[in-house]
Amino acid sequence: MDIVLCVTGSIAAVEAVKLARELRRQGANIKCFMSDGACNIIHPYAMEFATGDNIILELTGEIEHVKYANVDLILVAPATANVISKFACKIADNPINALLIAALGHETPIVMVPSMDLSMYRAIKYNMEKLTQEGVIFVPPRMEEGKAKFPHLDDIMLTVLRETSTKNLRGKKVLVSAGGTYEALDPVRGICNLSSGKMGLELAKEAFIQGADVTLLGANLSLRVPSCIGMVNVISAAEMFDKVQELIEDFDVFISAAAVADFKPEYSESKILSSREKILKLEPNPKIIDSVKTLNPNVYLVGFKAEYDVSEDELIESAREQMERSGADLVVANDLAVEGFGSNKIRPILVYDRVEKLPCMGKRELSRIIIQIVSQNL
Repeated sequence: MDIVLCVTGSIAAVEAVKLARELRRQGANIKCFMSDGACNIIHPYAMEFATGDNIILELTGEIEHVKYANVDLILVAPATANVISKFACKIADNPINALLIAALGHETPIVMVPSMDLSMYRAIKYNMEKLTQEGVIFVPPRMEEGKAKFPHLDDIMLTVLRETSTKNLRGKKVLVSAGGTYEALDPVRGICNLSSGKMGLELAKEAFIQGADVTLLGANLSLRVPSCIGMVNVISAAEMFDKVQELIEDFDVFISAAAVADFKPEYSESKILSSREKILKLEPNPKIIDSVKTLNPNVYLVGFKAEYDVSEDELIESAREQMERSGADLVVANDLAVEGFGSNKIRPILVYDRVEKLPCMGKRELSRIIIQIVSQNL
C-alpha cells in the first residue's frame, strides 16, 4: 500500500507524526509532502523520522507532483481551509495542490482530514461539498471547543483502509450486536456479564473496511466506537430484541456477537433492602437470534456460541444445535474457559458447511476471517 501523506499548516500538524507511524504499522509505504505552513509548526526531520523517507517541500525537475500522483491513496491530514478551497477551485500554486490536481486526473483516491476553527469550517462548506461530488472523501472532525479538531486516529485509519481495500461488501448493510446486556433487579442493581464488546467492534470495523454501511447495536459498551460506524445503544435483552425487530428488515447481514442474558429477574420498583435474604426468580429472555430469519429470511446470519470448560465435540454440537434452531449461516463457537470475556484473544471453531478449528488468535484477525466468509457467501 503506497500512500502520499500531505501535511498542511494547521496546528493539528503535530498529530501527523503519530498518524504516519500508525500508517506504517498497517504496512503502508509513506511519501510525505509538507506545506510551508506545516514546516512552521513541525520540523521536516520529524516527518522524515516518522515516514522513513525524505520529505517533499518543493517541486523540482523530477516533477514530484506527477511522479507521486498515481499511488494507492493521497491523504491530506490535517487539511486546512486554504488547501481545501484551492483544490476546489483547481489552483496549483504549491506542491500539495499541484499533486492533488494531478491525482484527481489519475482518479487516485483522495482523503482529506479538515482541521481548523469552526467558523472557517462552516465557511468552506460549499467547497467541501463540491469536492465530495468529485469523489473526495472527508473524515469528519471532532467538534469541540468551537473548533473542528483533528479526529481520532482510528477514524482516519478505518477510512484509509476502506479506500484501499477490495470493498467486498460494497453496497451491503451490516448490523452487528456487541457487548453484554444488563437485566435490572431494582432501580440501582442488576445482573450482567463481563462481555467487553471487543469482538463485535472488530467485526463492525472490518465490515466497514470492506465497504459496508455498518450499524453497531451496542449493549453497555465502554469502548469508543469510531464515528464512521452508526451506533444504537441498548441496555437490556428486551431492548436489544426490540431494536433487532425494528431494524433487521433493512440489513443484508446480521452478526450476533453480543452476550445476551438468557434470564431476567423479577423487577422491584423500589430498592431491595440489603438487610434481609432475597430469593431471585429468573424468567427466560427471548432468544433474539432465533427470530432473525423469521423477520428477514434473506439476511446472512452469523451467530456466536460460548460455552465453558467443555470438549471440542460438545462445543461443535452446541454450535450445530444453534444453527438448526436459528437457521444461522455461520456459528462461531468458543470455550470461555480458554479465553474469557474481555480478552483480546479467542480460540474459535467455525461451524458452517464445514467445521474449521482455528488456533488462538487476536479478535481483529478473526474478524477478517469471518468477514471474508460472509462476503464470499453473499
